[in-house]
Amino acid sequence: MQKADVRRYLRRLGLPDPGRPSVAALGALQAAHLERVPYETLDLYLGRPTTVDPADSVARVLRGRGGYCYHLNGAFAALLRALGYPVVWHLAGVHANPSVPPPGADGGHLALTVACEGEEWLIDAGLGDGPFEPLPLRPGIWRQDPFRYGLRPSPRVPGGWRLDVMDGATCAGMDFATASAGPGDFADRHAALSGDPGSPFVRTASVIRRDAEGVDMLRGLVLSRRDAAGRHARELLTAADWFTALADIFGLTLADLPEEERLALWRRVAADHRDRQAAGEDAARAAAGAGVGEPAAR
Repeated sequence: MQKADVRRYLRRLGLPDPGRPSVAALGALQAAHLERVPYETLDLYLGRPTTVDPADSVARVLRGRGGYCYHLNGAFAALLRALGYPVVWHLAGVHANPSVPPPGADGGHLALTVACEGEEWLIDAGLGDGPFEPLPLRPGIWRQDPFRYGLRPSPRVPGGWRLDVMDGATCAGMDFATASAGPGDFADRHAALSGDPGSPFVRTASVIRRDAEGVDMLRGLVLSRRDAAGRHARELLTAADWFTALADIFGLTLADLPEEERLALWRRVAADHRDRQAAGEDAARAAAGAGVGEPAAR
């Protein structure tokens, strides 16, 4: 990264130059990144191609956008390296559904570690409701409201690590390998996740922002907040409300999108919402007709 890009990146994070690498500065950088650079899949939803090249990911951040794990952690790693932190990429995999076995380090997620002040740290700017601050890479449990996080040896990845997200809103955890990886190790998985019509990143427009007290999520037209008080959700049924939430809560003005693409995005999100509502109503009627939920005959 050029010095001018580092300065622009730090301005996006609302931080001054942190100076010499330290654990305190690393924590401030991760927290600011989570608060100001949202997890978002809007380009994937629109069918706009992206790459996992760190330079492209940095450019996304500098033009006011976010991304999913490859973009966010790829850009964050580039910033940290420019600031003097020794960052290592790792193959990882998100355990989204606790009712099924975890995938292991299948490359569906990019994890990062940093060595600082005599200890290794797990850092992550792209896990949705992941840790708000870096975690020391050793077994233990840490409370970062409103969630708890555990680190332990991975039962799925020999020699690897398991991050448990307790009471998480978007995932149950993440496993990662200790070996270093590079952008090429994620290219095929990124192509599948961003181009397959069945991919959840392609099917649903999602935006997530973590802060010190909880996590905000926009899935389609449903805006929700998870914090110590519980989960609160509401529907955003007008384009004005939807785009205002994107800007005010998630910091996304989408100024890089032409007006026709912004309108196309809204129309598709609204249509998908109506389709899901209709499908839900049809399923409810079918279940009622079949007697699902009725007490069993005795």
